[in-house]
Amino acid sequence: MSHPPQRPATRVVHAGWRPDEATGALMPPIYLTSTYVQDGPGRPRHGYEYSRTQNPTRFALQDALAELEGAACAFATTSGMAAIHTLLLTLKPGDLIVAGNDLYGGTWRLFTRIQERFGLRFRFVDTSEASVFEELPEETRLLYLETPSNPLLRITDLKAAVAGARRVGAEVCVDNTFATPVLQRPLDFGVDYVVHSTTKYIGGHSDVVGGALLARDEARQEDLWFHHNSAGTCDSPFDAFLTLRGLRTLDVRMERHCANASALAAWLEQHPAVERVHYPGLESHPGHAVAKRQMRAFGGMLAFDLAGGEEAARRFLDGLGLFQLAESLGGVESLVEIPSLMTHASIPPEERRAAGLADGLVRLSVGIEAREDLQAALEAALAPLVPARKS
Repeated sequence: MSHPPQRPATRVVHAGWRPDEATGALMPPIYLTSTYVQDGPGRPRHGYEYSRTQNPTRFALQDALAELEGAACAFATTSGMAAIHTLLLTLKPGDLIVAGNDLYGGTWRLFTRIQERFGLRFRFVDTSEASVFEELPEETRLLYLETPSNPLLRITDLKAAVAGARRVGAEVCVDNTFATPVLQRPLDFGVDYVVHSTTKYIGGHSDVVGGALLARDEARQEDLWFHHNSAGTCDSPFDAFLTLRGLRTLDVRMERHCANASALAAWLEQHPAVERVHYPGLESHPGHAVAKRQMRAFGGMLAFDLAGGEEAARRFLDGLGLFQLAESLGGVESLVEIPSLMTHASIPPEERRAAGLADGLVRLSVGIEAREDLQAALEAALAPLVPARKS
């Protein structure tokens, strides 16, 4: 008997697990074991040998993520950085990675301060300009993208990116942390790999750190598994359980995140103390049309520039309530940060500014609180920054 395709709201609740046959347990148990009994040397009883290599709780999370992203395989890692690192381990010295110039600071640090030491080469470009994909170097091995990007919420045209990569024989990886598979499925556009910091929206409650690496093609599975297992970047069973627990409410949380962020972005765009708002749901955003084509909604992240730069940003934080000053994002609570001083401080100032990241940029992770309360908190902090009118 065939069943109609399920919508994202249904899939997030049921993906990756069916009630346990042995006990009928509705939720996957946490298999807190380091090893498994064998029936004889080299004869695992149920195919499980060692928990770094196989763990049922981690498998449940991986299966759920693969189903939601439309992937052939998924690997749950200790963090988002571990997911990126695992993918880069499959490359070899001399390989060229072309990446966006508006990346999470930790990703830039991994690329330039660690991976370059082992022979990988990196070139950073503005991937929100589709023309760059017509000029990719012939030796490009991997195109690495964030869309929306962190922290400027720039949008990359995935179809153009994939077409450009195929022209030079390169693969494409997309960090889908900001959008989640509920809002965007890069593999549907021909992208080869997706990475997540599951710490963020997928976990959703700021209580667990994790990551994921997924591939569209089953032929990539063995190589990714080998590096995932050999480097020991696998997620712990308890963290996998917490992440899967959070995943079940992803759709309903994203609905509120998106609604709140969209309303606040439109309001901030009209505020006299705000110079510019970065949010792809605004018609004024340069990537709005592309975002409408490849996203179901525009996410819970936004950023804005204040007319007074870093000094104004600091004054804004001093007067802001309700939003917690903290790094990370994607939890049910609203957070605020200054990227140049926090999440992106590892990038040299001249490179940040060249990429358009101003010292006074403020980034908001808009939570699921009442929108009216969030707006009132922002208004109270912004009011003292409104320029005095000339008499």
